[in-house]
Amino acid sequence: MSRGPVRLVLPATSANLGPGFDAAGLAMSLHLTVTAELAPRFSIEATGRDFERVGRLERNLMLETYRDVVKAAGKQPVPVHLSVENEIPLGMGCGSSAAALLAGVALADAFGELALGDAGIVAEACRREGHPDNVAACWYGGFTVSAMTETGVQVATFAGDPNWKLLLAVQATSLATREARALLPAEYAKADAVFNVQRAAMLVAAFAQGRLDLLATAMQDRLHQPYRKEACPLLKALLPLSGTAGIAGAALSGAGPSVLMVLEAGVDEAVVEAKVREAAGEVELIRLHVAGGVERSG
Repeated sequence: MSRGPVRLVLPATSANLGPGFDAAGLAMSLHLTVTAELAPRFSIEATGRDFERVGRLERNLMLETYRDVVKAAGKQPVPVHLSVENEIPLGMGCGSSAAALLAGVALADAFGELALGDAGIVAEACRREGHPDNVAACWYGGFTVSAMTETGVQVATFAGDPNWKLLLAVQATSLATREARALLPAEYAKADAVFNVQRAAMLVAAFAQGRLDLLATAMQDRLHQPYRKEACPLLKALLPLSGTAGIAGAALSGAGPSVLMVLEAGVDEAVVEAKVREAAGEVELIRLHVAGGVERSG
């Protein structure tokens, strides 16, 4: 086999956005950049955030996915060298696993010559992730809503407004998605289900129409955030700021423990950051904007 390098640039994502549990996602301007080329053996050179974990060969989600997908197609995976630059915090509810899964499937598609196409790559990554919210937002970008069906994944996406300002609060310790899901109840009251349906519908309208004024209500949730507050102290500290202090809306980012805040138009970010630190203490704050989807070349 002879082919040139493959380059992928995949954005971080914030899933749920409050009420859109396992359905809504937003691409954010932090990225996982992967360049892969044929090599005598598997190897990784990693830089950036959490580079030690990203660069290990054992239990590497990208490489495991790449091998599994190629083998499942009845082919032998060829060794590749990966050059990886990572900006996405791991285990912080920012879609790091979705980006890694998509990278692995896309590399399998390229080097295994599988001809999956966009829909096939997304469907395979969703099947492995177990839910489509982060995966769809990462691949297609902007604000995305998605649903898994018997035949695959259906996706609708809005490009989003790149001028919208986002602020991500990241705590020092991570929270595994598996642990965060274990905190949720098996059943919900009808009133809580109705509450979330109303706000999820408003969330879609808010992003589709650019209505920042709706977000304080549209990002409210009763299905997962109340049960994760104790494991996510930033949520307890920052959720009361939603609709105040220049923050249009706030929600747990994915399964947490990070918190995503959408800022009001024209707000002074430094002033908002001071309010956030006053409420939450010293915390890492990352200024972001809405990002586009995956970039591929090679």
